[in-house]
Amino acid sequence: MTISLKSEGRSWKFGDNIPTDQIVRGDRVFLPNEEMAKYVLEDHNPEFASKVQQGDILVAGKHFGQSSGRAVAPKAIKATGVGAVVVEYASRLFYRNCFEIGLPLLECPGITESVMDGDILAVDIETGCVKNITTNQEYQAKPIDPFLLNMLIGGGLIPMAEQLATDS
Repeated sequence: MTISLKSEGRSWKFGDNIPTDQIVRGDRVFLPNEEMAKYVLEDHNPEFASKVQQGDILVAGKHFGQSSGRAVAPKAIKATGVGAVVVEYASRLFYRNCFEIGLPLLECPGITESVMDGDILAVDIETGCVKNITTNQEYQAKPIDPFLLNMLIGGGLIPMAEQLATDS
């Protein structure tokens, strides 16, 4: 599985304090990922799941993915085709879960202050550069730990572990 470290697409902007239970509701967590994807963030923007395009960028505020540590929330986001998630900051467990399942995520303080819903963004996960093509502004995200970046490049924790087992 190859994970793209660069994405360009429409920004879908969400606010602060969105728990995993609002990313995908509890009554949807046993659906297959492709089915769950139809309901991602449905209470915050009912059009998101049906209109998001491959490579689009999910932008959110502070405390994104807080509360439950279920990895199903990042899996559901990944199933929508989102190219990257860029947040002010994510809960620690959500942050780690994203890398473990191969969903590119950057923490970029201040991103929600100037990015508008619908702006076109270019995101480079490796360098942490987020460019708002619509406004020609650039932002620098926090660096990603090299181990987590390698996990992401490897397609997530399980593919990375399988590759390590094959190499040894």
